[in-house]
Amino acid sequence: MFGCRAGLLRALRPPPRGRAHAGTLLQRWNVPPDLQLSRQVASTGVPGKKGSNSVFVLIVGLSTLGTGAYVYKMLQDSKEQHASRISRMTKRSQDDESSASGAGAAPQGTAAPGTHPKVPSHVPFLLIGGGTAAFAAARSIRARDPGARVLIVSEDPALPYMRPPLSKELWFSDDPNVTETLRFKQWNGKERSIYFQPPSFYVPVEDLPSVENGGVAVLPGKKVVHMDVRGNTVKLNDGTQISYDKCLIATGGSPRNLPAIERAGKDVQKRLTLFRKIEDFRRLEKISREVKSITIIGGGFLGSELACALGRRARTQGLEVIQLFPEKGNMGKVLPEYLSNWTTEKVRREGVNVLPNAVVKTVSVSGNRLVIKLKDGRKVETDHIVAAVGLEPNVELAKSAGLEVDSDFGGFRVNAELQARSNIWVAGDAACFYDIKLGRRRVEHHDHAVVSGRLAGENMTGAAKPYWHQSMFWSDLGPNVGYEAIGLVDSSLPTVGVFAKATAKDTPKSATEQSGTGIRSESETEAEASEVQISQSSSPMPQVPKQGEDYGKGVIFYLRDKVVVGIVLWNIFNRMPIARKIIKDGEEHEDLNEVAKLFNIHED
Repeated sequence: MFGCRAGLLRALRPPPRGRAHAGTLLQRWNVPPDLQLSRQVASTGVPGKKGSNSVFVLIVGLSTLGTGAYVYKMLQDSKEQHASRISRMTKRSQDDESSASGAGAAPQGTAAPGTHPKVPSHVPFLLIGGGTAAFAAARSIRARDPGARVLIVSEDPALPYMRPPLSKELWFSDDPNVTETLRFKQWNGKERSIYFQPPSFYVPVEDLPSVENGGVAVLPGKKVVHMDVRGNTVKLNDGTQISYDKCLIATGGSPRNLPAIERAGKDVQKRLTLFRKIEDFRRLEKISREVKSITIIGGGFLGSELACALGRRARTQGLEVIQLFPEKGNMGKVLPEYLSNWTTEKVRREGVNVLPNAVVKTVSVSGNRLVIKLKDGRKVETDHIVAAVGLEPNVELAKSAGLEVDSDFGGFRVNAELQARSNIWVAGDAACFYDIKLGRRRVEHHDHAVVSGRLAGENMTGAAKPYWHQSMFWSDLGPNVGYEAIGLVDSSLPTVGVFAKATAKDTPKSATEQSGTGIRSESETEAEASEVQISQSSSPMPQVPKQGEDYGKGVIFYLRDKVVVGIVLWNIFNRMPIARKIIKDGEEHEDLNEVAKLFNIHED
């Protein structure tokens, strides 16, 4: 074979320079006669001299001309694409500015009705769910992989936004258009939007596969209804199929309803709000201006926050606000009884008619009013009901995906790296994870959504980091009373509370003025004290208030086997890193009064 190849090479080798040859170059290369050009066209020189190479000149010239034309066209196309991209971004920016005031325009952060973007058939990173965890993951993925292409598929019609202001600051806004602008003043006076980013931050869905340097796109108003983990594909509720390389499930949860209300029929359902989304806030805000009485069922975080928010409106507009729940007092499942009772009185002072020890038996319509019958025989008449009785994690995808759901806590069971499969992660309310200090848990708070989403995004880009974070949560009963908590805060556990008299600085409003943030976990979400030293101090011992006194500020320790597993900071702010360190150390403490001094509660 080698000899044949050598012979072929000799046959194809051009003749030595200066040697005369019969025929043209085309003839020497055995080109068929009907494809050969005439001598007059192919060359104007004498055969065998410079003229014999004219065909090369012609070929090179035509090639150069063609290459130049091609490059020119590519540059023009690139210029046009760039101009088109700038035009779209400018248009979206203009749309953002005019959406709040334009008649008939879609609200800011909401997809325009009737738009059907072309959905990519494949994406490297697919995030199912459009809440806080998904947004945190998208931002984390892009931070580690600046060219990543991330698609968020959200059942919510709005772009990703933060939920806490829906039951807190938005209700205290003096802006009559707050339901449209969704902008609010934080307790520190600074204004911000409920949305994490404006629409111009996101890439159009149809441009995601081709846009330079990748980006984050949001497909709103769509639900993933089936997941094929072997084929790495999902199917949407409109039949669209999308394949992925890596996937995050951040489906969150749905508000629970009471069985008594579910059995009541459509007439009752029409006057019911299950509070969770922007549209729920808008609807309830409108209803609160139209009816005479609203009853909130539930005494936990959400129920108590909404009660205080609507109680403010009760004082100014004559709205009757009733709150009922089965516990002995507000936050009865979280706070020790004495502090729960104090909180109940605080809510009453806000203008709310609080009915503890109330279990709903039936709900019906009588005339133009709703009648709530309690198991103890009491009746409550009202115009509208808000059910704030907990959250059910959205795990419908578990069946088609073959993913495990925890039987005790609910949610998708994941490992220490938040993985459910080798290329599937879960974060936020829907994740049931193993806490190395406190055991298996599922957490339904903003801070957990932020941190778990961020970690999932890091691990989706190869970080392989375990979830060790002790997430915090907070609740504000208006601008003057609030608390932050971490770990297991369960009123069934033994507790030790250490309190002191509060000052004007010991309020949520003052805390945010000092820190400069409104969402408090943004400033201290993963911080941890490097060292905690507990020793005898000459500082005065904090005094526990006597019965009937105000619990101005203090620390409540929750114990399990004499070890602190949870901490509530009552009107004490910006001390969460110390609390996180105490729980992480997992040590027994002989005198929790000394531990309380670490939080400087005795300072004026």
